Order: sequence, then structure tokens, then C-alpha cells
Amino acid sequence: MFYVLGTGSSSNEFTEEDDVVEVSSCNETESDEVHTIETSNESIEEDDAIEATSDATEAESNGVHAVENNGTNMENKMNVEEKVQEPQVGMIFDNADQVATYYKEYGRQSGFPVIKRSSTKGDDGELRYITMCCARSGTSKSNSSNPLKPYPMNSVKLDHNHGLSPTKTRYWKCFREVSSSVKKKLEVNDKAGIRVNKSYNSVVVEVGGHENMKCLEKDCRNYIEKVRRLRLGEGDATAVQNYFVSMQAQNANFFYAIDLDKNGRLRNVFWADARSRALYEEFGDVVTFDTTYLTNKYDMPFAQFVGVNHHGQSILLGCGLISREDTDSFIWLFKTWLACMSGHAPSGIITDQDKAMKKAIEVVFPNTRHRLCLWHIMKKVPDKLKSYKEYESMSSSLNNIVYDSMTSEDFEERWAEMIEKYKFKKQAHKWLRSLYAERHHWVPVYVKNKFWAGMSTTQRSESMNAFFDGHVNSKTTLKQFVEQYENALRSKVLKEASADSDSFSSNVRCATHYDMEKQVQAVYTISKFKEFQKELTSIMYCDRVSVETDNAILEYQIAERILIKENKKKTVIFKVQFNEREIEVNCNCCKFEFRGILCRHALYVLVHHDIDFMPDKYIIRRWRKDVKRCHTRVRISYSNWVATPEAQRSDKMQKTFDDIKELANDSDDKCMFVSPDDTNFDPLPNPNQRILTPLSARGKGRPPSKRKQSKIEQVIKRRQKRRKKITSCKDNTDEEETQVTNIFVLYN
Repeated sequence: MFYVLGTGSSSNEFTEEDDVVEVSSCNETESDEVHTIETSNESIEEDDAIEATSDATEAESNGVHAVENNGTNMENKMNVEEKVQEPQVGMIFDNADQVATYYKEYGRQSGFPVIKRSSTKGDDGELRYITMCCARSGTSKSNSSNPLKPYPMNSVKLDHNHGLSPTKTRYWKCFREVSSSVKKKLEVNDKAGIRVNKSYNSVVVEVGGHENMKCLEKDCRNYIEKVRRLRLGEGDATAVQNYFVSMQAQNANFFYAIDLDKNGRLRNVFWADARSRALYEEFGDVVTFDTTYLTNKYDMPFAQFVGVNHHGQSILLGCGLISREDTDSFIWLFKTWLACMSGHAPSGIITDQDKAMKKAIEVVFPNTRHRLCLWHIMKKVPDKLKSYKEYESMSSSLNNIVYDSMTSEDFEERWAEMIEKYKFKKQAHKWLRSLYAERHHWVPVYVKNKFWAGMSTTQRSESMNAFFDGHVNSKTTLKQFVEQYENALRSKVLKEASADSDSFSSNVRCATHYDMEKQVQAVYTISKFKEFQKELTSIMYCDRVSVETDNAILEYQIAERILIKENKKKTVIFKVQFNEREIEVNCNCCKFEFRGILCRHALYVLVHHDIDFMPDKYIIRRWRKDVKRCHTRVRISYSNWVATPEAQRSDKMQKTFDDIKELANDSDDKCMFVSPDDTNFDPLPNPNQRILTPLSARGKGRPPSKRKQSKIEQVIKRRQKRRKKITSCKDNTDEEETQVTNIFVLYN
């Protein structure tokens, strides 16, 4: 095999000043056939020279100058690293890869880019000749042959017709590479929704600066784009469909639907994983629906159905991306969601004040209670009334009417007084009339007697929007968003599992001696027990004003002192009815009906009548922690990033290295043992070397109950013990240390 290693001019042929190195090898047959070396992990294309030049130019435009001073500083730097010997006639290499590695390092040290130009194979297909040269060389021509083996270097020309720049070599593609550890970090961070520039910057910090990087940010971006294409395919719509098909293959209960227009273009999409469908069976009585979160570069609104679980946490019950927020799109989405949930409509739904949404709900969910988001309505008050001189008084009056009205009659009377008192202009008066017409859908006094799981606004949905922040951004493609949704959902599932664990393994201390507090503590989740405990301890602010008797029913008037703000309180009268025979209690604040937690006024009456334990009808199943729920046994879909054997090995080794680092990080001795100053570790033992199993020794007494220690822990402990006995065991130190070193190398 004959090798030509050289540098050259920009002309089409080598000049007399060109640097040429010739190496040959022995083959029984010869062939003049010339082959172009294809790109691989070790080889470099001719086009790389062009890109390398453009990268260097780009670096100069960013403040990195092409002309440099290779004086004292450069010499000092090169002295630190081992210099590569200049090519000389007679140098011998074992194989072509060794030649390529050597010449690349020489080019890096000298400051010129390297390419593999061409090669010659014999009739038997074995590589006999290869041309390597500077990326700025012309077309090489050589008819040399040599029957000798192995590969001697026949001729060398070290002259260049251009300036050399060792510090610019990191900008040339032939010297740039994305290492396997960087690839893993990029892939993991990409699936976590972290942008490439942030991932790249974190790697720069890890290696100690840009000058130590072996790749540029554009290399990382190109790699991630390639991975994304392999992971999800080329087109967004096709990729999303393929992703859904793969998810359904993993779990048959994964549901999705895609709506196309007449031209076959994606219009709407809906999906719900198996866990969300199981959650709906348990917590699907009340949901909120919102479309305020624009997620991707197509500006398709993200529509989500959100509920609340037994911890009071927001849960996702299905979601979709729609092209338009019109009645037809909402009807399609609601019908699809209803089909996904086996035709079982929710008892109540909370939405924004949107006419198209309202019409769609009337069509698809005719028997479902529809409530408008209170927060969104009250948020419009400043916009509608800020221009009035009496704005402060108007706003205060409206807030008192909406939030403090105890009965519908009270609301009607106070509303009429407000309209009469303030002379609203036409536009504001029209807005108030529209609110009054829909009062049964948003005013608390009209909706508080029905169960809403404590939800009064779509802020549950908005909390889910905030939850998705960090996973998606305005440039997120459709296929990326669908994949990031899975990552966001996975984190939500872990939070629920953590809350389940806390509720079963720990308790919040009781604040009173009442038996009913212990009763609720034993069956409710921690978050819901805290709500009950707050109501129970607040009976100290309540007092009985009067009591009336109507047959077996007692009607109490309970006065509560409410803190409005610092140093300002007010007294509010609540009416509580108590059936002593049935042990049934009702309060006109309707907290139990609305939230599922008995209010302080009702608890005051129960305590007054010495009721030790609440009836079972006031312990609702929804908040219990001792219920076996189906969704906890459903595993969300995981798409493991580890796809290649190399990646799997890398992941396994990384976990081992992390364990070693944690064990050695707490003392200087351990750190020095794991990573000594001279990092020349002993070579790995011969794979054919026979390694004996260690002798087992049983200690005195019963077998140990502690966990079994890992190899590295055992090695470190032995080393520490040995240091204590070094004076008495001096003769055996070398043998002992050799054994320890071998064990350590093998463990790595």
C-alpha cells in the first residue's frame, strides 16, 4: 500500500514546493484503479476544505482574526502538549487508520486542514494506496507502487505555499467532531426541551472554555436536526401520525384523531394517553377547558381538558391542537374527546367567555353544567370602567355584589341598586347587561350549590400552561411539541406519585382533640386534610347568634369575624340547618356542595351538639387516600432515547462513573486514589489473563444486615485500613497496591 501525505497549493497540480509524503505496502497483485474515499467517522471529504475555509472566515467575522501571532504564547502551549514528529522517509505504520490519525494530528499541530484525496485497491479488493494532503492542495497525481509490507514512508515534502495557523485548526471541519458524551447530552437535553445553544454553552463550561471545544455550535445543531429526522421523520404531519401510531402500538388505550381538510392538510388533532383516560373515569366529573396557549410555529392553539385529582393537583384529561377557534373546530374537538371517554360527558365544564365555545358545548354537552371563568370576567373590569371618575367606588361595589351576595335575591337587589346609582355610558352599560344575562353561568351565588371540586376559573388550565413552559417555545414544531408533551406529562405523574407516597407514609399532626379530626386524618390525602383542618380550627372565629326550631330541624345563625386586610375585620352572618335525628347539616355558604369539604360553620354546629364522628356522607370518596385507583397502574408511554448499543454502553458507564465520583468526593484521600496527579493509569490487563475469584471469608456472629458494598467501596476501605498498618505491613505494600490498581482498572 502506498500513502502520499502532503500539503499543496491552490492550483490544480502539486507545485515543487508542495509537501508530499509517500508510503507503500506489499500486495501480490497491483492495480492502477483509483477510488475516492467516502466520508466516514475517520475520513474527510474534499468539500470539507471549502466548509473549513468558510468556518474560518465566519470566525474572523465574529472577531476571531485569521492572521495571528504564533510567537512565544503558541510555543509555550505546544511545549505543554507532546509534539507530533514531522513526517520522514522510512516511517512505518501498521495500517491506514494509523496513518490518517498521525497526519491529522500533525496537521492540527502545524496549522493546516487535512483531507483524504484518493486511494487504490488491488484486484483482491485490499487497499494498496491512499493520498492524504492539505485541504488547500491541488489535484494529486502519482503512479508510485511498492511491493513491501508493512507501510514505509517513501517521500516527504514539508513546504507550504500558504501561512499556517495552529490556533485556527478547531474551526476546520476535519478537526471538528461531536464526541459521544456531547451527543448524549444534546439528545437528552433536546428531549427535555432545552435549546441547543444552552446545551452547547453548558458543554463549553464543562470543558473550560471555547478553546477546548472540539466542535462548534453549528455542528451540534446539525447533529440534533439529524437525530430529530431519524426520531420523528421529515414532515410534521406525517411525523405526528407516525408518533401516535407508535404510541398506540405500545398501549392500545392510547387514543388519537386527526382532522384533514379537503386538500389533505392537517387541520385539527386530538390525543389522550391511556393514563389520562383512566384518570377521567375517576376525576372526570368536573373539567376546565382552555385554548389560550399558543405553542408552535404554526400558531395552532393548544386546547386542553384539565381536571383535579385527590391531592388537588391539576391533571390532563386529553388535549389537542386546532387550526381555528370557531364553532366547527370546537364541535369536532368536543365530539372527539367525548368518543375518547366512551361517551360519558362531564357533569360540569368551566370555560372562557367565548361564544363559539358556548355554542359547541350546547351541541355536544347539552346536559352538562356550563360555568364561565370568573377570573377572566372580573379581569375586564378595569378596561371597561377605568375611564370613570367613580371607578374605585364602582369597582368596589361590583366586587362586593359578585363575591359577597349570600342569596340570589340579595344579588338581584344589589345589582339593581348599582345600575341605578352609577350613570354608566352606553358601552359599559351594554357590557354589564351581557354579564347580567349570563349571571347563572358565572356569579358564585348561582353556581355554588353544585359540585365543582373547588374550581371556579380556568386557571387550572393556565397552571398547566405554565407547566409546559420550558418544554416548548414559539419555534417548536408540531412534531417536537407532541413529543415534549410526553416529557411534561411524565413530570406531572411523578409529582402525583410523590404526593401519594407522602400521604401513605406520613401524617400532619392534629391541631385539636376532636375525634372527627383524627377520623379525617386517617382517610384523606394530606392536602385535603389540611383544608379540613383549617376549617376545623377556624371555628374559634365563629359564634352562635340565634337558633330557631322547625319540627326536628334547628336553624342556627352563625356570626364569623372575617379578616379583610390588616387591622380591618367584618362580621358575616351564615345560616346553618341541622337535623339532629339524621345528623345532617347544611350551610348557606355551600362550601361542602362546592368543594367537598365541610365548612367551619357546619363544624361549629356539630361540635356544639357533641358529634364525635362525622357521618360517612361527609367523607367523600374523591379525596380519600385509601382508594385503589386504576390510573395508578397505567404506565405513561416512554420513548427511550437510548437506541444504539454504543449509547446504551455509554449510559451504563456514566452511571458507574457517577457512583464512583459520589463515593470519592467527600475526602482528599479518596479523590487522590480515584484520580491521582499522574493520570497514567495502568493498562488494562490482557483479556486472556486468568483472573481468580476472591477468597470468601465469613466474619464472626450472624450474617451482616447492612447492604452489600460495591467493589469501589471495598477497595477504598481496604486502602484506608492499609494506610493505618503501613508500618507493620511494609513488605507487602507493593503487591497489595498492585492488586488494588488492577481491581480498579477492571471495574472501570
